[in-house]
Amino acid sequence: MNQEFLPARRVWERYGITQMSLWRWIRDEEMGFPRPIYLGRFRYWRIAKLEAWEAEQAAKRGEAA
Repeated sequence: MNQEFLPARRVWERYGITQMSLWRWIRDEEMGFPRPIYLGRFRYWRIAKLEAWEAEQAAKRGEAA
């Protein structure tokens, strides 16, 4: 399991979204986006959790088709 981290800016870039969209994703319970880890005032995400969320989203799209 990948234990590396991405800072918020890299998460925005990964999904092609804005800071505000990321804020909304975090607060949307139904979306299930992984919660960040805070180190001081900076937010980081475990890459493994992001990849698991991506796989879950792909599976949902596959079921809907």
